[in-house]
Amino acid sequence: MRRAEGNAGVKLMECVSPARNKWRIRWDVQLRDDGSASYMEEEFTHKPSEEEVRQTIVSWFNARTEENILSGFEWNGMRVWLSAENQFNYKAAYDLALQTGGETLPITFKFGTDDVPCYHTFLTIEELADFYTKAIRHIQFALTAGWNDKDAFNLESYRI
Repeated sequence: MRRAEGNAGVKLMECVSPARNKWRIRWDVQLRDDGSASYMEEEFTHKPSEEEVRQTIVSWFNARTEENILSGFEWNGMRVWLSAENQFNYKAAYDLALQTGGETLPITFKFGTDDVPCYHTFLTIEELADFYTKAIRHIQFALTAGWNDKDAFNLESYRI
């Protein structure tokens, strides 16, 4: 699977080498002002079945959604890695701070990257709530965008 460049009228599915029975499917076609396009492409050594087409493209949407959740969130200028473990830790810290009326504060989290770490200490429930609410909102927006992409996928466009 790779991002390729071509013309705006690229076929979504075509046999590129009949002698070798080589087929390509394409999706996420992004048109440019100059009439060219960028798109994702996968090559097969046979004509892909409808299920193979669907599975390839839906898997790509899922991976893109997961990547957006993991590394697409920024809070107060700091990149926040939202792995499942980090999501659990943020929720636990938030819940415990609420349950104890802030007795578990201050709490410090590491944001940023391994190369450029950023540490932030939460002193108040309100600040922690702001962070946690925005993180959850980011996850929900990422999921919604992924669902919309998959809902817009039309297998009919790949039938030859």
